[in-house]
Amino acid sequence: MTQPLIELNGVRRSYAQGGGELEVLHGISLKIYPGEMVAIIGPSGSGKSTLMNIIGCLDTPSAGSYRVNGTDTAKLEPDALATLRRDFFGFIFQRYHLLGHLSAQENVEVPAIYAGVKPRKRALRSAELLAKLGLHERLGYKPSQLSGGQQQRVSIARALMNGGQIILADEPTGALDTKSGAEVMKILSELNEQGHTIILVTHDPKIAACAKRIIAIEDGAIKSDALNDKRMDAGVQKAGSGSVIKNVWAQSWGAFYDRFKEAFIMAWRAMVANRMRTLLTMLGIIIGIMAVVSVVALARGASEQIMANISSLGTNTITIYPGERMGDVRSGRVRTLTPRDLNALAGQPFADSASAAVQSSVLLRRGNLEYNATAQGVSADMFRVYGYEVSAGRLFTSGDVEQNRQICVIDHNTAQNLFAHQDPIGQAILVNAVPLAVVGVLEEKDSPFVRPDSLNVYLPYTAAMTRLIKQDYLSSIVVRVASGFSTAVAERAIVRLLTARHGRQDFFIQSSDTIMKSISSATLTFTLLISAIAVISLVVGGIGVMNIMLVSVTERTREIGIRMAVGARQSDILAQFLIEAVMVCLIGGFAGVLLTFIVGNIVQSLSSSIVLSFSLASVLAAVITSSAIGIVFGFMPARSASRLNPIEALARE
Repeated sequence: MTQPLIELNGVRRSYAQGGGELEVLHGISLKIYPGEMVAIIGPSGSGKSTLMNIIGCLDTPSAGSYRVNGTDTAKLEPDALATLRRDFFGFIFQRYHLLGHLSAQENVEVPAIYAGVKPRKRALRSAELLAKLGLHERLGYKPSQLSGGQQQRVSIARALMNGGQIILADEPTGALDTKSGAEVMKILSELNEQGHTIILVTHDPKIAACAKRIIAIEDGAIKSDALNDKRMDAGVQKAGSGSVIKNVWAQSWGAFYDRFKEAFIMAWRAMVANRMRTLLTMLGIIIGIMAVVSVVALARGASEQIMANISSLGTNTITIYPGERMGDVRSGRVRTLTPRDLNALAGQPFADSASAAVQSSVLLRRGNLEYNATAQGVSADMFRVYGYEVSAGRLFTSGDVEQNRQICVIDHNTAQNLFAHQDPIGQAILVNAVPLAVVGVLEEKDSPFVRPDSLNVYLPYTAAMTRLIKQDYLSSIVVRVASGFSTAVAERAIVRLLTARHGRQDFFIQSSDTIMKSISSATLTFTLLISAIAVISLVVGGIGVMNIMLVSVTERTREIGIRMAVGARQSDILAQFLIEAVMVCLIGGFAGVLLTFIVGNIVQSLSSSIVLSFSLASVLAAVITSSAIGIVFGFMPARSASRLNPIEALARE
């Protein structure tokens, strides 16, 4: 004997109601074989639709067992049940349940999309089915452009798309006029003759009379189950005589891509259909991205300005000071840095140039003019170390240093204050009563470490030590690292050399590289702190996305139910809504970056003191962050959509 396609044993279905339960089905047992055309008839509220939903795997029994082709459905996971709905069953609903934003042909193709069929194959198949049902001229029409009878034909074509071995028709003529209803029943009878198993649910005896077997249900129990004598002339399908309709194609390797593409298209259409809501949702993301990118660009610009200023003082310089560290109170008693150390360092291969440094606050006088200034005793190489150039006169030489000549080079401010519009070259000035001849004037140069109104006089360190400051040791030594040598290597060599000369390490080192690293670290910390505050706006935007997606799920519950009924997996629904959330955040992220560039350029053109430096890394981080927000905040609404009960979703208007 042929195995039944459908077998129910003692199936019960209860629903929670108030404080108790309401049982709708009371121990239903029946078998349906391949090729049968069965009508389940009963008055409203008898439980026939509930029975149909259980048969179609849209609902599950509270008790009893239900087998499809010998498989117990209670043991199947949600995705396996979706496979049954997609490849084994075909649904025809009283209200048609077509997706309003899709054309007739696109509606028919939906089950094939979830089955992983290639676009060309499913397009040919859907067009062929619609042509057989007399809709070859309505392929591109939306459901709102079709009559009720035409919509039901589209629903039938959709039920047949993946083969439709068992076609479940719930009140298929309930919303149609007499003529359209008769045409639909004729189509169903023809499909039955072709081998499809047809199960009708109706309360109309005339519709039930078209079936070859009629099951009457009343108050949740089977009242009668008998063959229809009036259809005996059409040939009763006996057990084993009905042909089983197989799936019309094998799934392609591109199934995942097609499912993703469909989810992407549906997400895009939903966004376009609700443009204003989508724009308002994006606004929070746009503001958050603009805040983060702007803060990073501002901090980066400020850091680059500081680095440029430090570099202008002399690139790759290392300064040696007495004592253990900056601020060491005992450093004044350390007198081991001498001109001999300077000569030793200047002769090293890593040294491009080296200069001694002693300095003191002095009183400058010329005629009746007096100013407080800083006198710096340096080597001739000091000007090369820091990259200073003269605007008038000359720099002093090594010979001037060796001969303790009482000459000096003054900066631009000193020249302006002491000589006004006179030529200072060759003129004499008094530095703490020590006369010095001016041989050069330095070019004006901005520096973040020198006050713009300060006065500086540079003289040979030998003259400064013997005539002005009267000390035999150096305050510091600065070395410019030669090209091709790393600052770190030079620092280690200096430490080894001076430690060997002094017998201990009574000095410490500072380099432009160290300063830059310290400033970079401080800037990075500040940037991260401000960015963390700016990220709050991104989180707020993400919460807005989550709220809007929850609203979207509520509005599109019926659509979700339709997709589940035609075979969408939970992962398909999850992907569709998650993609929508990510797209909203991703587009918002790109828009935020673009607006930041536009606004930033406008601000920079209006104020030269504000410098924004955009980096590819910060832009990519902003876009990735916006995508992550879409995934994180979109997951809960998407998961909620994927776990909806198909029956409850279909019933939602």
